[in-house]
Amino acid sequence: MAEWRLPENHASKLRDFCLNGHFNRMAEQNDNDGPKASAEAIQFLTSISAEELQLSLFADSLVTVSDTGRELGEFTITIQQGYYHDEECFLIHANSHGSIDDIPCGTSITAYVSKKLETLEQHHHEYVKLKDHPLDRKSYMVKQDDQLVVNKIITEGEKVMRHVFTFPWNSMEGFVSEASNLLILRVLAKRQTVAKDMLFLAFDPETHLCSSSYRELGTRNQMIGNNMVEVFGIERTINSEQDISSTWHCFFLSDGHLASRVQVGSPVTMKLLVLPSLIQKDEENDKPAFEKKPLVWEEDVQLYSRFLDRKEELKASHAVYLRHHPELKALMADFLQFLLLRKPADIFIFAADYFAPFSSQKYPELSDKSPRIASTVTENAQEL
Repeated sequence: MAEWRLPENHASKLRDFCLNGHFNRMAEQNDNDGPKASAEAIQFLTSISAEELQLSLFADSLVTVSDTGRELGEFTITIQQGYYHDEECFLIHANSHGSIDDIPCGTSITAYVSKKLETLEQHHHEYVKLKDHPLDRKSYMVKQDDQLVVNKIITEGEKVMRHVFTFPWNSMEGFVSEASNLLILRVLAKRQTVAKDMLFLAFDPETHLCSSSYRELGTRNQMIGNNMVEVFGIERTINSEQDISSTWHCFFLSDGHLASRVQVGSPVTMKLLVLPSLIQKDEENDKPAFEKKPLVWEEDVQLYSRFLDRKEELKASHAVYLRHHPELKALMADFLQFLLLRKPADIFIFAADYFAPFSSQKYPELSDKSPRIASTVTENAQEL
């Protein structure tokens, strides 16, 4: 099958819109004795804590600009909690789309990645809508039992090509997909350091297993909006043995937010225009623990003194009120005398019946619905 390539003036610009680089023809993967991940890479993957992963769950939104500063499109990344067949995992979505030289193009990735950063399933779609010769490339990767299966469909104009690749799962230790790479970059950015000799496994554009590596680029200053901030750089390289190696330079804020991304050799750069709120680790305040003791206020001199003062204050207030309302004593004396004469079983209903005539409001329900109350009130009035 002849290889399809874009014209040279379009190829370099379109390349960075595709997270895997540029478009190439497919080749069968028959070599099971391929490259292996280094011990340093395996150790790094096992060293990532659940807290580090939890702090990596946020969204990035950048714009794609040309070397002349013209905005060409946008690039977004979202990492959040998800479930895959009842298994807790991370749902990763990346999307890049725009138009270069009036040619629509873009790529999108949706994947489920386990807590061990193993790719359980990944959908990858790339397209370039060239007039008279559109190109569409879809890839579906899924873990099936003890294998990793990759299905690819490439459409060039009216021509459709299908390829299936299978890899033993036990040979994929240390494999980093395009989706899990986005999560790893955030962890490295927050650590602000990249260990040496870390060689991972990855796929090249033709789905051959090859090695991939990360390298620290140090720090530099970048203008984001009206703020000059320090960013930390990481280089990622896919070392293809069948094709040209691909390298990306990414710079991050201290909390892992992506500040810029560029594929080496491409005039297209993805930049952060608005400074986001930095994500910080919640610091647990070590509060001193005090033993809870029972409160005996009578033994507390200050509380007991306040009690006595309040008691005298209330007694004085009550005495003043009684002097201003002498009818209260007569009213209560009459009520108690009548209560002791009748000795009712329900004192609350008896009191309500007794004091009803003294109310300044009219209660029709007392006469209409409670004849017993009305008769009792009449008796009370006669005896009084």
